[in-house]
Amino acid sequence: MSRIRARGEDIRRFILEHVEKYPSTISKKTAEKFNITRQAVNKHLQRLTAEKCLTESGNTRNRLYKLAPLSMWSRTYMIGEDLAEDQVWTKDVKDVLGALPENVMDIWHYGFTEMFNNAIDHSEGKTISVSIRKTAASAEMMLVDDGVGIFKKIQSEMGLLDERHAILELHKGKLTTDPRHHSGEGIFFTSRMFDAFNILSGGVYFLHEFKFEEDWILETSRTHQGTTVWMELYNHTARTTKKIFDSYVSGDDYGFTKTVVPVKLAQYGNDKLISRSQAKRLLARVELFKTVCFDFTDVPSIGQAFADEIFRVFAQKHPQIELVPLKANSEVKRMILRVKAVEIKDESSGSSRNPG
Repeated sequence: MSRIRARGEDIRRFILEHVEKYPSTISKKTAEKFNITRQAVNKHLQRLTAEKCLTESGNTRNRLYKLAPLSMWSRTYMIGEDLAEDQVWTKDVKDVLGALPENVMDIWHYGFTEMFNNAIDHSEGKTISVSIRKTAASAEMMLVDDGVGIFKKIQSEMGLLDERHAILELHKGKLTTDPRHHSGEGIFFTSRMFDAFNILSGGVYFLHEFKFEEDWILETSRTHQGTTVWMELYNHTARTTKKIFDSYVSGDDYGFTKTVVPVKLAQYGNDKLISRSQAKRLLARVELFKTVCFDFTDVPSIGQAFADEIFRVFAQKHPQIELVPLKANSEVKRMILRVKAVEIKDESSGSSRNPG
């Protein structure tokens, strides 16, 4: 199976969104829309039919195309020594997803095996249920275990304040409660590959959508046992696993060397970001990276001590790490420049002092 290129993604999306309205003239409509030949459109129609996204009927002149019917599948697995994610993928999940483009199957392969293995190794549960819902346009997958809950386990193992703090650490990447067997990159990269990625556990709901850079955290009134992971991916995306991995690699190092830290996640409720303790919470484990981008989206202001702890104190202790502020408003920028100016002044005078 070949992979989808960006223009091909646009063409196939148009076909799938308009074929019900133009079942007999979709080839003509698509050719006019993209200024390409009918023969070029027919190649996409043939591929969508082969991938069971469309059905066709009639002869060449009177051929009709329709969206393939919805398919659903589910199965529950008992967690034990003999349960392995690669075998479940090969025997069950791969065939259920069907003949999708190679780059799309690569994403599903990575995402499923990472999430299923996490449930096996970390959930402390007895079962994992997998459900797949596939349409002509996209596929959805849900994995549910009956264990202790991912956020609660991270909170306990890492000694964090609460479950929301666990999400902040997951967002940075390289977080694992079992470093001997896991790199800590699986959940982070999986959440970035899919069009939508959600985790529901305990009383916390984590959401990430590919079209938005930020993550969302919601608190639920009901406490949910175990962990539910839900993933959705457009069947004809041009995205690749390589593109996602490369976006978090800096310089010539092919490891996971860059992280983007959403500063807002260091807040609790309406608290303002003013203290050194808040900054230290944000800085936990960032020394594992070479480039740290602090995303100040929806952060109206920061205190002097907060800024100083990150951009002067931490920067002086870790000169090999590049600290990059992103999307900071004018007020935040001024505070960052202020604490950096103190550092420059101290260096020029040959002294060191803590202004906060």
